[in-house]
Amino acid sequence: MTSVFDLAPEVPVVPVVVIEDAADAVPLARALAAGGLPLIEITLRTPAALDAVRAVAAEVPEAVVGAGTVVTAEAVAAAVGAGARFLVSPGWTERLLGALGDSGVPFLPGVSTASEVVALLERGVEAMKFFPAEAAGGVPYLKSLAGPLPGARFCPTGGISAGSAPAYLSLPNVSCVGGTWMLPPDALAARDWPRVEALAREAAGLRSAVAAG
Repeated sequence: MTSVFDLAPEVPVVPVVVIEDAADAVPLARALAAGGLPLIEITLRTPAALDAVRAVAAEVPEAVVGAGTVVTAEAVAAAVGAGARFLVSPGWTERLLGALGDSGVPFLPGVSTASEVVALLERGVEAMKFFPAEAAGGVPYLKSLAGPLPGARFCPTGGISAGSAPAYLSLPNVSCVGGTWMLPPDALAARDWPRVEALAREAAGLRSAVAAG
């Protein structure tokens, strides 16, 4: 199956979006995609989340919308039914992993320990979310996993900022990072989509900035 990392391989940051009002989903997704961040994770933390996924899937073809905070098999089915093209979970169980694997779309199960990484690799899963990244050991922890577990690829999420993202992106086992810094609460409250687009454009340039040293 295609990996989440193959959906937009040049994109360094996946915005992690919490939608309170489904009416905001389309203009927000358009702003993020216009800024160069088309891979968008809408978290299933609010009553509006599935409607938001549905709206973006239907109306923003330039975006690749996924669902995050997927923690049950039922949520997997609901998210895919709403049009999610990838799924992200903060952790995993055997039942949840089975549902993710049967969903027909790429997924990132969450891990925070070496044992969880090994368990997923045993099951043929190489693409993972490292969560909560900063609290679970951050850059030094992921760097230490690269040697013994080179097959694992990560999207670290949780506490990452514009300032810390480049250090993660410089690691050989990190494909992208997840974050919210391009979605400041005051901009969302004001529906200041041009500001969101500008911040997204800055985030989209991080990989080239890292490559340039």
